[in-house]
Amino acid sequence: MSLYGSNVEYGLHCLLFLAGPDMHAPVSAKDLAEFQGVSPSLVAKLFSQLQKAGIVASAEGIQGGYRLAKAASEVSVMDVILAVEGDKPLFQCKQIRRNCILYSGNPPDWATNGVCSIHAVMLEAQERMFETFRGHTLASLAQQVESKLPKSQSAAGREWFEARLAERRRGSRSKYAKRGKR
Repeated sequence: MSLYGSNVEYGLHCLLFLAGPDMHAPVSAKDLAEFQGVSPSLVAKLFSQLQKAGIVASAEGIQGGYRLAKAASEVSVMDVILAVEGDKPLFQCKQIRRNCILYSGNPPDWATNGVCSIHAVMLEAQERMFETFRGHTLASLAQQVESKLPKSQSAAGREWFEARLAERRRGSRSKYAKRGKR
């Protein structure tokens, strides 16, 4: 079982499109969902959470959609995790050391003073993990993704979003639209 749900992954993937150097116009949540084959209602919910956290801003109307509310270099993976999942600890200590049968329900101070050794290890691991998340931004992730993509793929994605924006302005659909959907 994963600590963070797939919503973090979906949110980061969607945000990478907004972080791209060529994405100047707002992008609709519906278009982001369709492009990636993800539920539109899920993406709408994610973007509501991201907007509340100040990561994205929305623009209303036919040409509306979402854009980053701040520079991609200022949005860490940790920011996105906190917006989508909240402040989740890696480990929840249950203070099992208090329950030893030898203590008859009354553990001595020496057995319970300070942080549990197991919990201390988990806290250290959590801090290292969070440090890694804080060290990566949308800009650094976008740069990594862009370096792997063939230029033609990057251009095709940009053109798809540009075509969708133009279609919204005209009220039509393109060759990329799924049949039977409007």
